[in-house]
Amino acid sequence: MKQLPFDPTDIGAVVDAMYAMISGPKGPRDWALQGEIFHAEARQMRTGLGEDSRPWIKIMAPDDYSADVAPFFEANDFYEVEIGRRVDEFGNMAQVWSAYEARSALGDAKPERRGINSIQLYREADGRWRIMSMIWDNERPGLALPSFG
Repeated sequence: MKQLPFDPTDIGAVVDAMYAMISGPKGPRDWALQGEIFHAEARQMRTGLGEDSRPWIKIMAPDDYSADVAPFFEANDFYEVEIGRRVDEFGNMAQVWSAYEARSALGDAKPERRGINSIQLYREADGRWRIMSMIWDNERPGLALPSFG
């Protein structure tokens, strides 16, 4: 198995590596680990409500996601920090319910937004976990994070 800066056989380490990959000061991100964290066939799905209050979804492959967010990361400091996690594992699949806060600076008293990443992972034959799909939504009036206590 390739030497990585995280343990790919540990679900928590894979999720932590995903957050580390997207967080940081403005400028380009190092997408070199994206293929180690995400399966090549993975999908990342951003959801929300439009101005008409109707749900929308944007579905992206890993390369589509990095291309979509690169201009934002180039111009903005962005830190997404996990604040709660629940993991359910069964055989070669796992579901991670990961609550997050996003800030433009780690020291900001109030986050810009909070939400949930629903992350599904698959355990490959060599024991490593890769994210297969990830869908997220943000808090808004009438939608608050559940308790992870």
